[in-house]
Amino acid sequence: MPLKTSYHMTEPYTTKDGSSIRELMHPLVHGNRTQSLAEATVMPGCETLCHRHAMSEEIYYIIEGSGNMTVDNDTLSVNKGDSICILPGKYHSIRNTGKVPLKILCCCSPPYSHEDTELLQ
Repeated sequence: MPLKTSYHMTEPYTTKDGSSIRELMHPLVHGNRTQSLAEATVMPGCETLCHRHAMSEEIYYIIEGSGNMTVDNDTLSVNKGDSICILPGKYHSIRNTGKVPLKILCCCSPPYSHEDTELLQ
């Protein structure tokens, strides 16, 4: 049987980096095995805390809005339709520089966990 979630049945929560997250698919909740998929929202003028994951590789896909993404010492402009790969161990944060919520699909493998999140500050 396929695993399925419904967006509006998934309650958002705040991660250690300060973003609002909706877990769209996560092993601890849905029964999939090796990755997680979430939607992150960063409000205009806000920024996630700089952090890294020792184990997880992340792919961010910008689905709405614009911002500046910092990975280690590099900062790049990101817009709707952009994808960013964040390798394990790389410090990163994202700032919403636009006027609408910045919405990001976040795919993590292995799946996201608070225990694998280390804040820079």
